[in-house]
Amino acid sequence: MAHDGDSLSGVAGRYASALYDLATEKHAADDVAAALDRFQALIDGSDDLKRLVKSPVFSAKEQIKALDAVLDKAKISGIAANFIRLVAAKRRLFVISSMIVAYRRLNDRAKGIVRADVTVAGPLKPDHEAALREALAGVTGGKTVDLNLKTDPSIIGGLIVKLGSRMVDASVRAKLNAIRTRMKEVG
Repeated sequence: MAHDGDSLSGVAGRYASALYDLATEKHAADDVAAALDRFQALIDGSDDLKRLVKSPVFSAKEQIKALDAVLDKAKISGIAANFIRLVAAKRRLFVISSMIVAYRRLNDRAKGIVRADVTVAGPLKPDHEAALREALAGVTGGKTVDLNLKTDPSIIGGLIVKLGSRMVDASVRAKLNAIRTRMKEVG
């Protein structure tokens, strides 16, 4: 069972690609992305929904019935809702979060957007955030960087950057170290 992770990402990738093709054809790629993000936020915020999605004890019928209420309440309809129902019907709901990540990646790539998850010890000043955006844009070859900032006091200064699906490598460290130094300066 060493390939379990690979097969999951393969399934997620295939479903996400099929959904992306359909959404693009219907000129709804961004709407679907927003709906999927809302659905993921619901999963993240609800232990009950997390259990429904992850647990194999629920039948596809039970999952779909519960999902209908959730989707209706969250005003998720159309392509995104049909996709989530299909995933449940195919008994693949436990992989939905990976599918959402894969879809987001496809949509971002098509729009030339790179997602950067940045963890900082404390809130960034506006000029530090601007310098960070500039450095990351340089690293990505001028692509638009969608910055997702998180604060974690346990990192004791500095910042951790995850760009797209990779942690930032050594070639970027020099630029980021300059920003770290500026963050330490009293100003």
